[in-house]
Amino acid sequence: MKRALITGITGQDGVYLARFLLDKGYAVYGTFRRLSTPNFWRLQYLDIFDRVTLIPADIIDSSSIVEAIEVSEPDEIYHLAAQSYVGASFEQPVGTGEITGLGVTRLLEAVRQLNPKIKVYQASTSELFGNSGRPRQDEETPFAPTSPYAAAKLYGYWMAKMYREAYGLFTCNGILFNHESPVRGLEFVTRKISNNVAKIALGLQDSFALGNVEAKRDWGYAPEYVESMWLMLQRDQPGDFVVSTGETHSVREFTEHALRIAGLDWDKHVRTDPRFLRPLEVNYLCGDCARAAQVLGWTPKVRFAKLVEIMVGEDLRRWKAFAEGERFPWDAPSYPTEATLLTRLLNSDGARAKRRELRAAAKTWATVRPSARTP
Repeated sequence: MKRALITGITGQDGVYLARFLLDKGYAVYGTFRRLSTPNFWRLQYLDIFDRVTLIPADIIDSSSIVEAIEVSEPDEIYHLAAQSYVGASFEQPVGTGEITGLGVTRLLEAVRQLNPKIKVYQASTSELFGNSGRPRQDEETPFAPTSPYAAAKLYGYWMAKMYREAYGLFTCNGILFNHESPVRGLEFVTRKISNNVAKIALGLQDSFALGNVEAKRDWGYAPEYVESMWLMLQRDQPGDFVVSTGETHSVREFTEHALRIAGLDWDKHVRTDPRFLRPLEVNYLCGDCARAAQVLGWTPKVRFAKLVEIMVGEDLRRWKAFAEGERFPWDAPSYPTEATLLTRLLNSDGARAKRRELRAAAKTWATVRPSARTP
């Protein structure tokens, strides 16, 4: 049985990759940072929490990285842990460099010293290209990062190549373009859109604000993209690959399609706010994944319209289910504005009636079947 270690297993890519590898028969280990509030909801959402072995570690602490490798004894390491929010990198440029940049070197150095036969996947990003001016970006397109996040990722990209060439490590850079899903964090624009559209459709709020709605991105579906990570590490020789759909759509287009799905109108529900603009913006990204298709045999299946439908549909389902009394793994309670709305829903007349119904059912069960109660 192969063994894999995923750093950042609690994130979007981490959980989808973990499920993919489990289905392949791997023993899956994953690192997570200890927080005051556990962040395991995605693992629970995909129903794999009990199928993975979690190891507390911090990518800025070399000793914890070493321990994670010694505990898991992996054949493959998928390095996904990072400060991955571009906007936050402008607010925390030094911290982003420490985690997203130097964290790669700490991991690679641990692999070099402990077991240089381990294959390593380094999560790179289309943000490396910045405003390249090219109609499509591929493996040969010059890099031009425009954020502290992209600069830190560029450092990690070159360190992965350097350790490959200097020490013979099997390291691959996956230059993944934007990839989204229903477990994307609420701070990312795609999930911000799908979540807010769902709330408006259900009458829970009236409008929401966005920043640069003309920025264009190549958006794919995260569960498909994690397969490309695995395919890179199955080859005999390491390499770097662009993973994308080859289509580009603006934030405005994403929002308009999401609103259309819910039967809503842009002018009534969306406004722009300069507070959400970045100091520097990448205006256009569109990837060319011809090499991944030819060498890895990987091509995208879920296209833009279907991706938006999946995300809006799931956020609509969540808000409806919660309002009807269902409880499930979800990230909304962790965000103050969402938590306030959830509290309001809990105190609504419908929610109170549902709780009275459940209490009555529980009382009847206890009276009729006392022997069935758990001691």
